[in-house]
Amino acid sequence: MTSQSQQLAGLSAQEKRALLAQLLAKQNASTPTKPEIPTEYYVFKDFPEYIGLEKMLHEFEANGQSNPYFKSHEGINKDTTLVEGQEFINFSSYNYIAMSGDPMVTQAVHEATEKYGSSVSASRLISGEIPLHQELEQEIADLLGVDSSIVYVGGHSTNVTTIGHLFKADDLILHDSLIHDSSFQGAVLSGATCRVFPHNSWQALDRILEEERHKYKRVVILIEGAYSMDGDIPDLPKFIEVKKRHRALLMIDEAHSMGTIGQTGKGIGEYFQINSRDVDLWMGTLSKSFASCGGYIAGCRELIDYLKYTAPGFVYSVGISPPNTASALASIRLLKAQPQRVTRLHQSAQLFLELAKEEGLNTGDSQDTPIIPIIVGQALPCVRLSQALVSRGINVMPMIYPAAPENGARLRFFLNCTHTEEQIRFTVKTLAQEWSKIKSSQQ
Repeated sequence: MTSQSQQLAGLSAQEKRALLAQLLAKQNASTPTKPEIPTEYYVFKDFPEYIGLEKMLHEFEANGQSNPYFKSHEGINKDTTLVEGQEFINFSSYNYIAMSGDPMVTQAVHEATEKYGSSVSASRLISGEIPLHQELEQEIADLLGVDSSIVYVGGHSTNVTTIGHLFKADDLILHDSLIHDSSFQGAVLSGATCRVFPHNSWQALDRILEEERHKYKRVVILIEGAYSMDGDIPDLPKFIEVKKRHRALLMIDEAHSMGTIGQTGKGIGEYFQINSRDVDLWMGTLSKSFASCGGYIAGCRELIDYLKYTAPGFVYSVGISPPNTASALASIRLLKAQPQRVTRLHQSAQLFLELAKEEGLNTGDSQDTPIIPIIVGQALPCVRLSQALVSRGINVMPMIYPAAPENGARLRFFLNCTHTEEQIRFTVKTLAQEWSKIKSSQQ
């Protein structure tokens, strides 16, 4: 028997329990305590991102401003809109060529719903295909002058799933610094190396490719046909030259350029009179000029066939609904039949831009698009200006950081072909008056 065992044997039961308790206490003291998990990791109201949002919304109230977002519109979102029973001149609608609400488009929606229902109720690959899908995709391809197209149920998801699916870790994605979030998210999803080039700078793009092209397999350049924050257009012929010289692919997001630029509204390809097959991926949305919801990719037959059988956002998603398919299809056909809508849109946008410049308002780089920013600078004056215009019967939304640059808060005016000259002149004059008041109050 060891001396330790002899000592234990000489202890009473009570003493043994006390000794055991001491030993356990020492053991627990030497075991590291697990740190407490902060609530910001598992309680949504404590997420720093949410707290930041809440702070921004409270600042509106603290400065006497109402929340400008999520207004409920009680009718068709066009050149005028109805909010809480009050009519406003409306500059916050993407209904550029007035297809949403057009009687012919609405009739097509009714007929498609009666025949096919409100949903195709399945992935198109499995059993959700209807003849209207094929008609729409052919109309889009014909409009652009390419082989084929594929239609997805969402515009944002069109970019995410297409870019994320086509490009991989050994590839390079080069995108404009002002590219839309959907393209950026698709680039991140792909796992490819991503590089940014300065806005509209095909020269900087050329330099990057000169240095980097040989390190990668596929290289894709992402630009837009018309940028929705600034209302400007890239020099497409130059971008095509660069992509050809470096054997890269070129993808153009035409969310805001299709139906709005080019003599008959066929987008940036028509605007520059280029060969449409020099662009590898034409992307666009159906929710703006085409009065619907969804997005498309158009290009060569091989690209579209591959996407239809493999793109996750297409294969594993329900097909675009019959009403949405019909409204887009009718809108495209109506655009072809009535190009004067585009002519009127161009005239309205040009009038607004000229008047705004005459008033000394900062319209940035906007040119030849129906998107005209009025750049204010700081967020709070921008929100105040929006609210002042609301009080004068004009609906236009403020864009502040992070949607706009930190010191580049702005009001974005979206023109449509049904805005009248009277509406435009009144709006620009009122805008100049209210902005002058706000600037004076800050001095």
